[in-house]
Amino acid sequence: MGAVSTAGDRVDRTERTERTPKQDRSRATRQRLLEAAVSCLAEHGWAGSTVSVVAERAGVSRGAAQHHFPTREDLFTAAVEYVAEERSTALRALFPQGATGDRRAVVTALVDLYTGPLFRAALHLWVAASNEDQLRPRVTELEAHVGRETHRIAVDLLGADESTPGVRETVQGLLDMSRGLGLANLLTNDTARRERVVAQWATLLDQTLG
Repeated sequence: MGAVSTAGDRVDRTERTERTPKQDRSRATRQRLLEAAVSCLAEHGWAGSTVSVVAERAGVSRGAAQHHFPTREDLFTAAVEYVAEERSTALRALFPQGATGDRRAVVTALVDLYTGPLFRAALHLWVAASNEDQLRPRVTELEAHVGRETHRIAVDLLGADESTPGVRETVQGLLDMSRGLGLANLLTNDTARRERVVAQWATLLDQTLG
């Protein structure tokens, strides 16, 4: 004979069934808040991006926002890190088998990381951190983490051997150049010049990396 289901068993199953949708809703709310925070930061800067503004944009209450992120600093540092991780995943997905045979495509993809709303949002966060003592250490730690991950991805996609002298500096120079192109693009449409620079860097990388 099979085991008899008790009232306690039924209650446990009901609680588990109810808990899963609640967890799903909580994750969805958190994601909406993170995406809204990045959009607000990119469009309005630090001064215009309050928790209330983000909550309204995400379609949730201020209380719900503070349940997930107790402070403004929690919200915006988490938001930039979240989108950076999403972009890193997307970047790897562009080249699932690696791309050592098409370094220009890799350079273009890396440069694109610094010409979208994520970079604009991160830039506002950096500027705010330069004036906000409470925010500075968190943003410094975040930037170090994002920088290391981006560097690892670049090395993998370019097929770079960093044991060769000068290769690590060449990859870092590529990322620094990409950031500079992103800054130039904030004020004017820099597409034409950017394409020429990308082509030249791809040539230099082929010569340096072999």
